Formats: sequence, structure tokens, C-alpha cells
Amino acid sequence: MIQSYLITDPAYYGTELAAFTSKLSSVFHNNKIDFALYRDKENSDYARFAQQFISTCKSENVMPVLHQDYMLANDLNAYGVHLTSMQFDKIEEVKKLGLFVVVSTHTLEDIKYVTKLGADAVTYSPIFSTPNKGIPKGLAHLKEIVGKINTKIIALGGITTDEQVKAVESCGVFAYASIRKFI
Repeated sequence: MIQSYLITDPAYYGTELAAFTSKLSSVFHNNKIDFALYRDKENSDYARFAQQFISTCKSENVMPVLHQDYMLANDLNAYGVHLTSMQFDKIEEVKKLGLFVVVSTHTLEDIKYVTKLGADAVTYSPIFSTPNKGIPKGLAHLKEIVGKINTKIIALGGITTDEQVKAVESCGVFAYASIRKFI
């Protein structure tokens, strides 16, 4: 069964802690979510929100993942960290901390490289059309990548419907990630 990976976005979850927590809890109650990523690149109070995010995830049996800040993820006892395509050099360091490591990738070469460094999973995107994310890779290309790689692949980009989830699942991916599908 395909896993689900929620990605937060302050545009949908707000910038006040109580509203964020309430919205997150509502999303968890209305959807089957296995992993959740707290991503907010502009929150000056990121650590406090991350702590509440992790607490909320754990109370709902969702595996909490933080964006980029692997030291904070370790300090707050998150399940893992999602590294950007500019953080490949941090994978080995993060693995030593015992965190689950997801890495953003966009090419087969990137996936092969981060797999050698120890990444547990990769996001591969964009699969479908999504705002400001470039030309979609498409299902045929996704299936081809899955067939060449022995790493957990999380399909990302424009996955907003149950039909799209079924389509990426048929490609053999480990999980799908989305912001808008869960809102």
C-alpha cells in the first residue's frame, strides 16, 4: 500500500500557532497520513512551531519530519529530516544522528548519488503540473525511474486527486507527497 506524505505550507496552515495546530489536527483526522513534513521557510519562530508540529504528529501516530534543520530534528526527537537538493553533503552527518533521511531530487543521477550517501528515501518531482515547479516528468518517466532504483521514491508535484494517487501507486513508488490534496 502506498504511503502518504503531507507537506505543510503556511499559505494553508497559517502563521499563528493555535490556528496551525488546529488545522494540522483537522487534516490528520480527515486523511490517512503516514509522514508529515513541517516546512515553513520564513517562520522566525520555526523551532516552537516544529516542537508543536512533532507533538501533534506523534499524538496522531504520524511520523514527523522537519525541513532542512537536521540538528533541530534531532534535538526535538523528530522521526526524520527532509534535506534539499543543496544539502547532499549533509546526508552522512544526518545518518549518524539516526534520523530517517528524505532528500529532494529531480534527476536519476541525483537519486543514484544520494542513495550511495545513505538517503532512506527521495522525493522525485514534479510528476504532474504544479505552480512554479517546471515541466512535469509524467508517469512514464516516473515508472522508468522506479524500475532503475532500489531506493524509496516519493512522487511529488501536482498530486491532488485520488486518481493521481492511484496512477503514481501503479508506478511502484513508496509514497506520494502533497500539500493541496490534504487541504
